[in-house]
Amino acid sequence: MRGFEFAELKAFAAVVERKSFARAAEHLGLSPSALSQTIRQLEGRIGTRLLNRTTRSVAPSASGELLYGRIAPLFREMDAAVAEATEAAGHTTGTLRINTLGIAARTIIAPRLSRFHQAYPEVLLDIVVDDALADIVAGRFDAGIRVGGRLEKDMIAVRLSPDLNMVAVASPGYLAARGVPKTPADLHNHACINWRLQMDGRQYRWEFEKKGQKLEVAVDGPVVTNHADIGIAAALNGLGIAYHFERDGVAEHLAQGRLVQVLAEWSISRPGLFLYYPNRQHRPALLGAFIDCLLDRDLEMERKAG
Repeated sequence: MRGFEFAELKAFAAVVERKSFARAAEHLGLSPSALSQTIRQLEGRIGTRLLNRTTRSVAPSASGELLYGRIAPLFREMDAAVAEATEAAGHTTGTLRINTLGIAARTIIAPRLSRFHQAYPEVLLDIVVDDALADIVAGRFDAGIRVGGRLEKDMIAVRLSPDLNMVAVASPGYLAARGVPKTPADLHNHACINWRLQMDGRQYRWEFEKKGQKLEVAVDGPVVTNHADIGIAAALNGLGIAYHFERDGVAEHLAQGRLVQVLAEWSISRPGLFLYYPNRQHRPALLGAFIDCLLDRDLEMERKAG
C-alpha cells in the first residue's frame, strides 16, 4: 500500500470514529478542508460515496460501513504493535483514549490528572465524557469507565470505586414550603428535577427499594437535564427534589446542610465504577499505568522519583 492510500484510510477511520470532520481533523493535525479533500480523493479512487454528510452530522454509507469494518481491526492491531515496541524499548509514550461517565471524570480522573502527567509527561490523555453506552472497540478507545451493571460483554473489568449510593435531596427551603415526602408515591405531589437518559433520550424513572419491595416512579418538575451539575444546582436553588449519586457532588452539600436527604430508607445503591477494556492477551503498559494512577498505586515509584 502506498503512503497516500494509508493516509486516506486513516483519515476515513478518524471521521467515522469521531462522527465529525472537525474533531477528526483536530485529531489528525489537519485543517477541515484538507481532511475533506483527502476523503474526496479516497471516494474518487474507490468509486463510491463512503460518508453521508449533512450540516449537522456525518455517518458512513453502506459501503463505508463495510470498509470501516475491515480496516478498523487492522488499525487496532497496528496501534497495539507500536505500543508493544515502545514498551520493549523502555519508553512510555503515546496516546491513551478513555471513554468515561461524567461522574468518573469528575470524581476519579480529574483529581489525578496532574499526578499522571508528572509521571508520564510524554503521554497524551484523550478523555471523552460520554454518559451513553459507547462501543469502545468501534470507537477505538483503549478503555471505558461505567457503572458495574452496564459493562460491555467480553471485557476485563477493574473496580475503581465502592458501590454508589443514590440519594433523593432537596433544599431546606423547598422542604419547609412543600413538606417532606414520606414514601416514593408522595413524589407525585412534589416538583422533581428529572434526569434524561443519554442513551435513548427517555426520562429516568426513579427507582426505590425497601425490604425487598421495588418501585419505579415517573416524576415531573420544572427541570430535565442530563448533567449532574445542573440537577444539583436546581435542587440547591429550591426548584425541587433531585435524585443523584451521593458521591457526585452531593455529599458535601449534605454535610454542610445546603441539601437534606429524603426517603433515605427507600434509596438504592448501584455497582461501583469500573474501568474495562477488551479481553486481549496483552494489556498495554500505558493503560496499566493509568489504572495504577486511578487506584492511587505507586506510579513506577513516581516514575523513578522524577
